[in-house]
Amino acid sequence: MVGRRWDGDERGEGIADALLFVPGVEELLAEMRSPAWVAEEPELHLVPHVQRSCESLPLQFVDARASEDGSFDIELGWTGQMQGIAAVRAAVFSLVGGFAEVYTYIRQRRSNAEGIGEIVTFEIVTGILGEESSFIPHGHTIRVSVTGAF
Repeated sequence: MVGRRWDGDERGEGIADALLFVPGVEELLAEMRSPAWVAEEPELHLVPHVQRSCESLPLQFVDARASEDGSFDIELGWTGQMQGIAAVRAAVFSLVGGFAEVYTYIRQRRSNAEGIGEIVTFEIVTGILGEESSFIPHGHTIRVSVTGAF
């Protein structure tokens, strides 16, 4: 075996490719390249959902603002006991479920900031493409950063 992919992995390789899902990813990617696809005023569309979700999750809403690159940056604080990064990921995925559109992509990154400690950032693209809605295609690009005792 070349290398393990997780604890207890005995195979060292997967069972299939993911080609079945490529067309959907390519559809989202094509829309992401469309000029002006990212919706305006994300604070009106997203903040109420985020604040409502934080009420039932171990997350505290700290701040949210549009960035110069068009992304909407949301800062959250972790208020729960640390049970590993999976607990943070589960809470953020639940939060995203409160505003996610038909197509959603999420990527997790970890970094350290002086004076703050570890930050876990989730890069999110969520949107509607033409066939799913009576609305014209549009979406949001969001960075959710969580700070706390990880």
